[in-house]
Amino acid sequence: MEGWRKPPVGAWLEVVSDYDERHIPVLREHVLELLAPVAGDVVLDLTVGLGGHARMLAEAIGSEGVMIGLDVDAGNLATARQRLGDAPCRVVLERENFTQFDDVLSTHDVDRVDVLLADLGVSSLQLDDAERGFSFRREGPLDMRLDPDSEKKAVDLVNAMREDALSDLIYFNSQERFSRRIAKRICQVRREGRITTTTQLAEVVCSALGVRADSHKSKTHPATRVFQAFRIAVNDELGALETMLKKAPDYLNPGGRIGVIAFHSLEDGLVKRDFRQRRNDGVYDVVTKRPVIAGPEEREINRRSRSAKLRVARRCDEEGK
Repeated sequence: MEGWRKPPVGAWLEVVSDYDERHIPVLREHVLELLAPVAGDVVLDLTVGLGGHARMLAEAIGSEGVMIGLDVDAGNLATARQRLGDAPCRVVLERENFTQFDDVLSTHDVDRVDVLLADLGVSSLQLDDAERGFSFRREGPLDMRLDPDSEKKAVDLVNAMREDALSDLIYFNSQERFSRRIAKRICQVRREGRITTTTQLAEVVCSALGVRADSHKSKTHPATRVFQAFRIAVNDELGALETMLKKAPDYLNPGGRIGVIAFHSLEDGLVKRDFRQRRNDGVYDVVTKRPVIAGPEEREINRRSRSAKLRVARRCDEEGK
């Protein structure tokens, strides 16, 4: 592969270990190897976040390449803009939902791209900010919006939905097997007063399950799935992913690569089924027969990588080659 030479095993880990964990892009080596960016490529980072993946891809495409990054969060974009300030390629950053990537490409007179990457989920900056309401470990308002300008918040769903609808939301967005019990308890508690904070919701979930948050045996907090379910609903994450996957083939050059990093089985399942169907239709060649996961070194350094799964496909030409 021209344009990039794979570093010795573990070499990049020695470098990133000096950084704050939130600045470490997950599955870095695998992204570079499987998406294979080369000099002059046009790269579309659909979830630019803090700019970690975008920066390393920018280095690979060099002065003749173009890096286009999208994010709905202005704070993320500010960090990414700083990180990409001295990148060797042309850089375009836009505050936009990735479902609208085709409009962004059109605005900048780009017909197709060579590399498309989506790193799904919540950035570490967002998780660390209690006011954003993503974390059950920090008290904050029940918000959970990836785009702070959007109208729907988690607090609206928690306090307004009927019990059966709440149960369905929790189950279908997280596969939480105790969804009915949790929905019933939410409705009981909110009769006494609105549930408005992250810690309140976490306590309600724990009480529904009959456990204490600080005494559960599993490494996974009892409220993890419930918070995931509401976050997915607030941001329509699965719907957005489906929309993006549907559009993607029309904007990839023949031989272009699409990579998606998912953090839970619902996202990964959508990607898996889409890639498989398009392989059967002669649109994609699936590069990763199984999802690529982080090795023990990376999991030790970067906790976020422990649940990351990367799938990559290559766009076939019109003859299906």
